[in-house]
Amino acid sequence: MTKEKRKAPSRVRYERNNPTVSCRVPREIYDTLQDIKEREGKSSADILKIGLGILKVKAEKRDEIREEAYSEGYNDGYRNAELEFKIMYPCSVCGETIALSSEKAKRAASKYMEEHGWGHAECHKKR
Repeated sequence: MTKEKRKAPSRVRYERNNPTVSCRVPREIYDTLQDIKEREGKSSADILKIGLGILKVKAEKRDEIREEAYSEGYNDGYRNAELEFKIMYPCSVCGETIALSSEKAKRAASKYMEEHGWGHAECHKKR
C-alpha cells in the first residue's frame, strides 16, 4: 500500500484557485504557439488571456516604437547620404554655403570639371 504524499495547505489553495487547463491541438497550432511564446516572451497563459480579451496587447506601444525606429533610421541614412554625396561650395559674395542641388547647377559643375581636367587620381598618375 502506497502512502499518498500530503500537500501543504497553501498548495491546496493555489491549485484550487489556479486549475490546470490542458488540451490537444494539431502540430501546426502547437508550433505556432511555441513560436509566439519564444518571439514575444509570453507564457501560454498570457496568450490564452490575450485570446480571451482579458490581457490587452500593447500594440500601440509596439507601433510607436517601430515608427520611432523607422524615423531614426531614415534620418540617420539621410544625414549619411548628405555627407557622402552632397556637393557644397561657398558663395563668392557672402561666403555662406550653397548646396549643389538643381540639375542646371550639377551640369555646370560637371562641365567645369571636364573642361579643367578633373579626373580620377589613378588616371592622372598613369599619364
